[in-house]
Amino acid sequence: MAHILVVDDESSIRKTLKDILEFEKHLVELASNGKEALDFIRDEEFDAVLLDIKMPGMDGMEVLEKIMEMKDVPVIMISGHGTIETAVEAIKKGAFDFIVKPPDLNRLLITVRNAIDKSHLVTQTRQLKKVVDKKYEIIGESEKIVELKNMIERVAPTTARVLIEGENGTGKELVARQIHLQSSRAKSPFIEVNCAAIPSELIESQLFGHEKGSFTSAIKQRKGDFELAHGGTLFLDEIGDMSLSAQAKVLRALQENKIVRVGGEKDISVDVRVIAATNKDLKAAIKSGKFREDLYHRLGVIIMQVPPLRDRKEDIPLLVDHFVSQIAAEQGRPPAKVEDKAIKMLQELPWSGNVRELHNVVERLLILCPGNITAKDIERYVTPLVI
Repeated sequence: MAHILVVDDESSIRKTLKDILEFEKHLVELASNGKEALDFIRDEEFDAVLLDIKMPGMDGMEVLEKIMEMKDVPVIMISGHGTIETAVEAIKKGAFDFIVKPPDLNRLLITVRNAIDKSHLVTQTRQLKKVVDKKYEIIGESEKIVELKNMIERVAPTTARVLIEGENGTGKELVARQIHLQSSRAKSPFIEVNCAAIPSELIESQLFGHEKGSFTSAIKQRKGDFELAHGGTLFLDEIGDMSLSAQAKVLRALQENKIVRVGGEKDISVDVRVIAATNKDLKAAIKSGKFREDLYHRLGVIIMQVPPLRDRKEDIPLLVDHFVSQIAAEQGRPPAKVEDKAIKMLQELPWSGNVRELHNVVERLLILCPGNITAKDIERYVTPLVI
């Protein structure tokens, strides 16, 4: 059952549409003019709106524009004086569809059904986005994490390139994700490339794509990650492991906003924000000739340091609580309680693997401990295994 608003100044039309839609088991509200319609839209949630164009006072086109500013709801325009020009104008202003009076019953019901499906899809997408955004939340209230979050808020809306430095397992990807999610590119792709996991002979094809026949296994043309990330963000993780030849091509892409596929000759324009991350000392790599200094300066417009867990142990209780809830939900079980003494023992450990190691430890405890997690559980399942 969907919630539908019918807006028409003719009472007979309103009643007819209401009877048809209620016969289909929908909940229907009626408005006789634009002001009533906007009051409904402001106060309630609708799956679809049927809106007449010709009405006294505020006409349907003006109401449509205001609805588009207020809510993301499919609006089906209805008119007894329909023309192609009017239909095109309505669609341009955001209408879902346009139907001529008197409406064909089958056409009306199919259009309403499609509009409702779109509304439900939008709602599901919004809910899924909240889940995804929650997955990439940075947990912590320590001074260093608050500083990092504040820096992300300042940097994300800009177009500046960012170099994220930190040890393995500190959460560099979360920082990159948050910069993307808080930027104007949030609705565009976020493409991640682990430069350490791709062989040096394949990294250029991965980043820039290749033309058919450019090498033995290139049986068809392939777009690279720079093209796939067009309009969005490209995250180059472990940039310190990239080959020097690939570094040279990345530098050109950053300088000119153009790339050339492997085996190709044509320049391809790309609009990509590049965020890089590393656990290596890039300045030392520059001195040893393993990393280009000019690329370092291109990437490091903004440099962010992600602190190791040992420098923010006051965040461990929050992280443990977060991981317990997250892992319990994934496993379909109620979250366990972690006793205060067990938390204090976790805070005393060195955590060389940082937040990733803590996540693994919490998962191990939830699997092996049948009830609440105690200090004895830490002694048995954690302390002997922590480096």
